[in-house]
Amino acid sequence: MSEPAVLTADAAPVPPKPETPWQRLRREFLANRLAVLGLVLLVVTVFVAVLAPWIAPQNPYDIGKLDIFDSKLPPGSHSADGAITYWLGTDGQARDLLSAIFYGLRTSLVVGGVSVLAALAIGSVVGLVAAYFGGWVDALLMRIVDIQLSFPAILVALILLAILGKGVDKVIIALIIVQWAYFARAARGAALVERAKEYVEAAQCMSLGWPRVLMRHMLPNCMPPLIVIATIDLAHAIALESTLSFLGVGVPVTEPSLGMLISNGFEFMLSGHYWISFFPGIALAVAIIGLNLVGDHLRDLLNPHHAR
Repeated sequence: MSEPAVLTADAAPVPPKPETPWQRLRREFLANRLAVLGLVLLVVTVFVAVLAPWIAPQNPYDIGKLDIFDSKLPPGSHSADGAITYWLGTDGQARDLLSAIFYGLRTSLVVGGVSVLAALAIGSVVGLVAAYFGGWVDALLMRIVDIQLSFPAILVALILLAILGKGVDKVIIALIIVQWAYFARAARGAALVERAKEYVEAAQCMSLGWPRVLMRHMLPNCMPPLIVIATIDLAHAIALESTLSFLGVGVPVTEPSLGMLISNGFEFMLSGHYWISFFPGIALAVAIIGLNLVGDHLRDLLNPHHAR
């Protein structure tokens, strides 16, 4: 007895797997050439800063290895003993500028990164508390934020460093005080939107404590705009630290900093030794441009008003 014929039909096409938000963000980010360029500049800057002790030709802040006869040598010169080629020249203290820039990037990124993370943490808590409780708590906290934002950042930082003195830790404290209000304002705006949603009301009905509602439920949904602001504000923090060091109130002379390197070469600009300030300025510009390109495109991608 023959078996019955089995009817076959063309298999229905399998629908494509939907993209996750992170996959969509990565695809749209990589589609923008300027954003990719900024990311490359940022990765190179971080790579150089992290590996500075291993890839720098010289430790520019080890006084025992400096030779005063090598001071203010032009780019491409060799050391007196012929052991080192100064590709970017040397400064007035006979430090290899290439090595000094590597170490200076390290200090600038650490100061900017630590201050931005701390300001993000403080500002986020203040903004969430203000939006959650409202009333006089919101009014009091936001008036403090308004007072903070009414003063120029450079002026507040100069006053604080005049009181605290020089030092990397002092600069970090000054930058935290200067920047936290920006995050508080942004966190409050995002939290007000989340505060009106049903999941917050459901959490309150379950008698969850307000710290848990804020940190476990509202904060994750408020993070995208805060991350964008942190990326852009990191560039601002690095530029502000360099400005303070250039003015002589930031990090001490013994500490590597791009602003200090630019300041050290400023007095030699008119004498033809342009490279002492020029190359540290280029390194500072590259770091800030990379951060701004990445931050600007992230802002466009995460802003619903710019959605395509």
